Amino acid sequence: MKPGFCCFSLLLLSVIVAAQSNTQTENIFIITTDGFRWQEVFTGADSSLIANNEFVKDTSVAKELYWHKDMSERRKMLLPFFWNVIAKKGQLYGNRLYGNKSDVANFYKISYPGYNEIFTGYTDPAIIINYPKKNPNTNILEYLNRQYLFHGKVVAFSSWYVFPFILNEERSGFPVNSWYENIKDEHADSTFQLINKVQDNVASKTNTRYDLLTYLNAKEYIGQHHPKIVFIGLGETDEFAHEARYDQYLQHANAVDKMISDLWYYVQTTPFYKNKTTFIITTDHGRGKNEFNWTNHSLFTTGSSQTWLALLGAGVEPLGEMKNEQQIYQKQIAATIASLLNIEFKTEHKIGKPIALQTDRSNNPFFLGK
Repeated sequence: MKPGFCCFSLLLLSVIVAAQSNTQTENIFIITTDGFRWQEVFTGADSSLIANNEFVKDTSVAKELYWHKDMSERRKMLLPFFWNVIAKKGQLYGNRLYGNKSDVANFYKISYPGYNEIFTGYTDPAIIINYPKKNPNTNILEYLNRQYLFHGKVVAFSSWYVFPFILNEERSGFPVNSWYENIKDEHADSTFQLINKVQDNVASKTNTRYDLLTYLNAKEYIGQHHPKIVFIGLGETDEFAHEARYDQYLQHANAVDKMISDLWYYVQTTPFYKNKTTFIITTDHGRGKNEFNWTNHSLFTTGSSQTWLALLGAGVEPLGEMKNEQQIYQKQIAATIASLLNIEFKTEHKIGKPIALQTDRSNNPFFLGK
């Protein structure tokens, strides 16, 4: 074989292998931040809220941190990982300014119905309130845990105390570490012991654990056990919004962005996960649009159905912010997770179809060929 042809063949083979490696993932990380609006994701801090002393203790400091007259700079100040990394190497759905819409399909537009929709692909009309009742619907995490490739390699960490019921931990058969539950691991090292001690000594425990503790538990477990399917449910964005603390809402959104950045760095520097892992990041519901109702969400509050979705990693083309007119729903996420893993999610109830992830580079403002 001629040397030139040999080199060309090897180059072609490497391109084919690289293309194949980008079409399917081996690991899925699902990350949610409760009740975080699409408006802040795509336009940054809201001018009518960040300057309002009713919602911000020190408006001058808040503006120094998160305000810029240019929208693209403003959103980058709030969520630098989203707009420096995901917007260049992943996909972002839900900017309604372009007619790109993401919504919950459930009628109630609160957390339990929202998370049920995300994980089961089904909008169950019987799930009405945020009551800790065992979910009768099969979720994608337990379905994957039944598959040979993923059995014993599925785990969930959440701040909100209702998640063991939403995911029906007792039936599902995979661990759901939630609220201030200590890590129960016979091989727990000193780091877990320290986290457990900190949790035990939190003086005032609300229904939502501090997200940083949830994240530290999750990252330590990931580092020790290398699970293939991970859910991390963060909750303080919603807590601060309900408390009408827009400053803390922004601060915590920025902290969530840093946690996701830190986790992505770990994933991309760990051989077990590097270039074989996909992040799916979203929220469970929207909330009101202006200073009169932004703290609330319900079937009676306009804007409560409006969500967003971010994807990054294997199987996701680097197209950035979607600017085409489109409608997707949270009920499609469960089937999308299965599709990325080249598996079909089959269960006893109806589920939404997988999202047809964009492959048209013309939607990507960072693509040099545009």
